[in-house]
Amino acid sequence: MNWYEKLNQYFPIEEMKAKEQIEVLLAERSDVYHKDEGPNHVLIYVEFDGFVFVDYLFVSKDARGQGLGRKLIDKLKSKNKPVILEVEPVQYDDTDTEKRLRFYAREEFRHASKIGYRRRSLATGRETIMEILYWSPTGEDEESIYEAMVQTYRDIHKYKDKEIYGAPFAPVDETLSFEEKRENILEPFESSEKV
Repeated sequence: MNWYEKLNQYFPIEEMKAKEQIEVLLAERSDVYHKDEGPNHVLIYVEFDGFVFVDYLFVSKDARGQGLGRKLIDKLKSKNKPVILEVEPVQYDDTDTEKRLRFYAREEFRHASKIGYRRRSLATGRETIMEILYWSPTGEDEESIYEAMVQTYRDIHKYKDKEIYGAPFAPVDETLSFEEKRENILEPFESSEKV
């Protein structure tokens, strides 16, 4: 199974970029867009000067619980800049969402609870609410994480969207917002991890 099939089987269609867009990003934005692939993982990430954004992190079921996810995250943390990613809120009919949040809480990620993120899928037309998690070695505030997400959305998510999908993704100001503080989705996992 190739890297895209692995991602496509694991991530919901609303979260998937077209294979063509990922390949174009890897070819045309190789200065910032990277793929790290092994028999049991696929990691696709963006490295800008001031932060790293995890586009996709997949660890096969066979390798879970063996420290591979932590090793991949540690590789990104070793760059000594904020590491940012998008996650689904907990969905109680999908135990993977809870496991994912528990993993990121253990890895000392924080929830950017002031950042609102609603993304409409061009594949399905459905709007998906996502949450932003981040780890920071230097205590960045949520406003700087928001600015990093604006750059990621504009320069990566929307990259050649009209050419590839036949329509553009919504503008940044209709997708990302900086709001009043909302519920911390990692809180239930943070307290259980510190025991």
